[in-house]
Amino acid sequence: MADTPHTRDLGLAVFLYDRDCGFCQRAVAFARDRLRTRTSFAAWQDSDLPALGLSPEETDAQAWLVHRDGQRLAGGDAIAGVLLGAGFPARTLGRFLLLPGVRVLNRAAYRVVAANRHRLPGGTATCALPSPRGRTTPP
Repeated sequence: MADTPHTRDLGLAVFLYDRDCGFCQRAVAFARDRLRTRTSFAAWQDSDLPALGLSPEETDAQAWLVHRDGQRLAGGDAIAGVLLGAGFPARTLGRFLLLPGVRVLNRAAYRVVAANRHRLPGGTATCALPSPRGRTTPP
């Protein structure tokens, strides 16, 4: 992957989140402020998605972590990847979340949180993800 403004000199990877979601913004602010992570954070709406190998549909559906080498992690794996780029004890938690049995639970937990992010602290109606039929989930 060629360097983009989001990957050049910004650490190991870029975490793409939904700028329109208050819950996502709060989660990213927490990671920036509390984790000593080498991950950069960018709203997917402000990113050059083709350069990162992603589409708007993919990034609207879930968070992504894109490493400088082009490796991409989605959803719960992306969260674990951010933790892996942080200091102790977050790095240990990231490793734990990627263990085979735990990874399945991490991915499922991510899907539940993502589907209900409009109901969580900081969430608003604009945080609701489109349903599979194209309708937005009601708050």
